[in-house]
Amino acid sequence: MTGTGPAAFAGAIDCDLHPAVPGMQVLLPYLDDYWREMVHVRALDRLNLSLTSYPQNTPLACRPDWQIEGGAKPGTSLQAMQRHVLDRFQPRFGILNCLYGAQALHSEDMASAFCRATNDWLREHWLDKDSRLRASITVASHNTELAVDEIDRCAADGRFVQILMLVSGETTLGRRQLWPIYERAERLGLPIGIHAGSTYRYAPTGVGWPSYYVEDYVAQSTAFESQLQSLIAEGVFAKFPRLKVVFIESGLTWLSGFIWRADKTWKGVRAEVPWVTQAPSELIRNHVRFTVQPIDAADEAEAILRLADHIKSDELFLFSTDYPHWQFDGDAALPDGLPAGLVRKITTDNALATYQRLASADQSTDNSLEPAR
Repeated sequence: MTGTGPAAFAGAIDCDLHPAVPGMQVLLPYLDDYWREMVHVRALDRLNLSLTSYPQNTPLACRPDWQIEGGAKPGTSLQAMQRHVLDRFQPRFGILNCLYGAQALHSEDMASAFCRATNDWLREHWLDKDSRLRASITVASHNTELAVDEIDRCAADGRFVQILMLVSGETTLGRRQLWPIYERAERLGLPIGIHAGSTYRYAPTGVGWPSYYVEDYVAQSTAFESQLQSLIAEGVFAKFPRLKVVFIESGLTWLSGFIWRADKTWKGVRAEVPWVTQAPSELIRNHVRFTVQPIDAADEAEAILRLADHIKSDELFLFSTDYPHWQFDGDAALPDGLPAGLVRKITTDNALATYQRLASADQSTDNSLEPAR
């Protein structure tokens, strides 16, 4: 067994860091003339496009000791991220997942333009300034053609290592209208990162709109369950056998019950989905990974060990701090008491097996990498 102070994470891969767009004004240089004019004409700069999964003034939105001096929006300072996480935990790489409202805009063209600007801002103000950083490509999935164009554009830079989607949007994620995104992801060797959050096209629960933030927050795990079942049943993993999907901030404890029920039910109704030729648990082992924060259990170490035993794999879990969100105190990004071999798998090995571009990072840090064949 091993403890998990900062030294345990040196050389790790942090799969969930959150840079925050401080305001629309920082994106204006990355918009073309038309969209800059539209920002002015339509007063778009008055909008707060921060996703409400982590309201700024809720305790979960930022750890007290990760606040930025002067009351700036959590996550807006690279220097603060370096001080709080990159220099303290000393990860080899940290993957930036930018949660901004570009994905939620109803206009397909506007959403695409702001996703493009967000990706360019990430490249110049974060990736170019710290060689430890990598990033997910932000796309608006309600137009797959524009999303694929943005994936191709960003993928020329090898520091973009994943495609970022939200768990709750306009449709279940297994539907065939989204398959062009998965085809491109598989071809380029880019995992699909599905993050907690919503475009709020529909109620975040299956029984209507909640009244309070706590209801929305807890309901995120049910959205992940629904999307995981959709990816399995619709045949995404049968169509794209090399595709990897990373569930980010999904929690973990729901997975045991889901696996048991999904396997049991599939055995009874598998004739309906003949393309699902493997048990859901086997598909999950082969294709799906989970960031470890938040660990939603009273005894976190026991929960991880039990889940690894249940699913018969120690390859499912990826290290994350979820910076700057408040999921753990001090340096306890992983609980004490995990076997040293499992800690190594979670902190390093599993991520290198999941993110092809990280495994190839020694070839290049700033230029494009050869797509996976």
